[in-house]
Amino acid sequence: MNQQPQIMFFREIIGQEKIRQRLIRSVQEQRISHAQLFSGPEGTGKLGLALAYAQYISCRNRSETDSCGVCPSCHKFAKLAHPDLHFVFPIYNKKSSQKAVSDDFLTQWREILLASPYFNLSQWMSAIEADNAQAIIYSHESESIIRKLSLKPYEAEFKTMIIWLPEKMHPSCANKLLKMIEEPPAKTLFLLVTEEEESVLPTILSRTQIIRVPGIDDASLLEALRNRGEENPEILAGMVHRAGGNYLKALEYTQPGEDKLYYFAMFQKIMRHAWKAEVLELLTLAEELTELGRERQKEFFLYLLQLIREYFTMNLGNPSLLYLTRSEKEFGVKFARFINERNIIPFKELFEEGYRHISMNGNARIIFTDTLLKIVRLIRR
Repeated sequence: MNQQPQIMFFREIIGQEKIRQRLIRSVQEQRISHAQLFSGPEGTGKLGLALAYAQYISCRNRSETDSCGVCPSCHKFAKLAHPDLHFVFPIYNKKSSQKAVSDDFLTQWREILLASPYFNLSQWMSAIEADNAQAIIYSHESESIIRKLSLKPYEAEFKTMIIWLPEKMHPSCANKLLKMIEEPPAKTLFLLVTEEEESVLPTILSRTQIIRVPGIDDASLLEALRNRGEENPEILAGMVHRAGGNYLKALEYTQPGEDKLYYFAMFQKIMRHAWKAEVLELLTLAEELTELGRERQKEFFLYLLQLIREYFTMNLGNPSLLYLTRSEKEFGVKFARFINERNIIPFKELFEEGYRHISMNGNARIIFTDTLLKIVRLIRR
């Protein structure tokens, strides 16, 4: 990946001016809360904000608006190699006998983060070749956290622990973290970055300063996309509209990731076979979906929910409310009429049930077989 150390600067964050000013002001006024939770949707820059904040706090020559970028601390942050900067994030056990911790994947973490702070869990799991594994922050990760934070800072004023997606923590790890947040070691800073605030342990939420990060405003998003080299006004408008404040979704308009391309191709196959009531073909597709990892299976159900909502809206004839990629729009020209007022609710309930059962570690083969066979009946309503 092409490494771009400038991602650690506030000025490189897309939009979020109010949040940036709030964070900078807390440092200048020496009102740094020891535990802060950056909460908001995917693709809004939460992780980048946490990193820029940590670098700004540690910078020896910071200005009123940003880190200097040239002091020893900034140079180390640029490589994500500062001795007082620590990370925890969801991983998987490569071997059943191994007690994996985040540090085992630190090389891949640095690579993906230095390429861009805008990525999601699915992209991260692909980067570490997790295959069928489920993303989790294991219970024994707490031992690593306690060990690191029990030491005094090496160089900076604060030891900073950035925890990406704490909602993926094993309950025992979360409870041990809670004790550290309640009685933190001196000069310790916790920065938690979540996309599912409601899934974080309530007692942790109650002990953190919550910073809610909204979607990126359209003007900032448009400027960022132009800076990437996109000049076509029609494409830019489509990217911004699809984004809904999510930078990753904006990029997907013209450059869908491998997973999204796979999900869309699978959706097309399922619906075509379902319309023809080709049961054997559907059973084959169900078997293929069974081989996906749990995270990708859940993501697929969410994708199904999104598409049927979009095609129902398209069927109603209101293009201003659509958030589809170009290829999804083209497919919808002929397909949207099959998602109507008679089946939209049953489809929604079917896919929500599938997501819920997968999340509860249900038998994937049974779940997908049941789901695909029920589509045969619904698609003909």
